[in-house]
Amino acid sequence: MKLDTNLHHIETANDWKKVLEENENVMICCGRMGPMCIPVYGVMEELEEEYKHIKFADMPFDSPEATVIRNAPEANGFMGLPFTMYYKKGKVVKATSSIQNMDQVRSILDQHLPKSN
Repeated sequence: MKLDTNLHHIETANDWKKVLEENENVMICCGRMGPMCIPVYGVMEELEEEYKHIKFADMPFDSPEATVIRNAPEANGFMGLPFTMYYKKGKVVKATSSIQNMDQVRSILDQHLPKSN
């Protein structure tokens, strides 16, 4: 069950763990191919070129494997899809739910996942 995006696909909890272990900065959008999620994937695809120090990935929300994100303490109380998690060195530094626009995502990336000098 892959999402129809050009992003790196995370399909299992092991994939998720591996991506976090191999990349210092990670943004994962956990959602469906719905009206609130698709714009976020689009923003991520656009920013991928600019933010080469960040690994951008998606994960299908309805997969049993997505409990690593759905059940994360940072997602407690989230209502709207997608659940978007931002990780630095394997730890969640920011989590958002529902639609985010380019400026919102860029602001989070610049604040929480800045390029190391």
